Amino acid sequence: MRPRRHPAAFVLVVVVLAVLDVLAVLVLPAQAHELGKVQIYATFSKATYQLELNFDKEHLTPAEDQNLDRFTKSLVDGATLLFFDGQADRPVRPEVTREPADPQDPPGRVKILLSGPIPAGARAFRFSESSAIGSYPLVLKTEGEESSIWQWQEAGAAPGEPFALSGHAAPPPPTRGEVIRQYLALGFTHILPKGLDHILFVLGIFLLSRKMKPVLAQVTAFTVAHTLTLALTIYGVVSLPSSIVEPLIALSIAYVAIENVVTRELKARRIFLVFTFGLLHGMGFAGVLSQLGLPRSEFLPALVSFNLGVEAGQLTVIGTAFLLVGLPFRHRSWYHGRVVVPASCLIAAVGLFWSVQRAFF
Repeated sequence: MRPRRHPAAFVLVVVVLAVLDVLAVLVLPAQAHELGKVQIYATFSKATYQLELNFDKEHLTPAEDQNLDRFTKSLVDGATLLFFDGQADRPVRPEVTREPADPQDPPGRVKILLSGPIPAGARAFRFSESSAIGSYPLVLKTEGEESSIWQWQEAGAAPGEPFALSGHAAPPPPTRGEVIRQYLALGFTHILPKGLDHILFVLGIFLLSRKMKPVLAQVTAFTVAHTLTLALTIYGVVSLPSSIVEPLIALSIAYVAIENVVTRELKARRIFLVFTFGLLHGMGFAGVLSQLGLPRSEFLPALVSFNLGVEAGQLTVIGTAFLLVGLPFRHRSWYHGRVVVPASCLIAAVGLFWSVQRAFF
């Protein structure tokens, strides 16, 4: 008697991976590790303020890149709103710089400069942005002072915490508990939903093994490795430019997926390979946090919390894949041919596409 066929797993995997592929190729930008599409810097003197909205063109979707004027206009017109002592204000017409004025800026950096007077007697400043840019870091500084404070804000949400203007007492810094909660959330959202490259890498790890213990061992090795290089890069011990790190991360996704196709059994060396790739991914995370900044007084709790959030996101991906595909189908004789091979081919195609895109475009 011929064994009964169960095409449901094949159909489910192909549909899910095809959707992810479309998102990867058509929607998501080539550069993977940004936590905010736009970074905003506010500097205050005694009488005036200046806002600098920065973004890299490579972080934009194709539609935003093709309509750059419309995108930059949407960041300001009717979207950027300032509050001095609770009273709403708008900046003057922006100056847009398309080429990097600073030699340290990467090619393709766009700066929007906004400025205006500070109302007489104003004591506190708050900021709001309602355009569709998602989460963004806001860095606030008083002219002539070295220190700055940052706030992580969500577009469309209520204005952030008040920033004390020159000559007035600063608001209390966030507590350790608030820092931990914030960075746990940042780490988790960098995997789900923002980290499609990490989702595909973790799925590549998951697919080959029919048992959860080897999968969890690989994920643990991956986490230890990216935690190590994340910490070393943040502390300035090691450093590689993103132009090298990002294509290599994409190649690591493709390599793991291709290995799933050409072999049916998990080899002992796989865990060391995953550890090596984790070192690369950690440098990608570090690029994010170095741009965002970490609170000096709570540096270690923020760093640890971010990694725990990343780990929680990875385990959520693994758990979901196990419940949808692994649990019902992993013991089937056709699991490798109908699930592992087509899914890995789709993941490999995305990884190879990204590696070319990030290296040359």
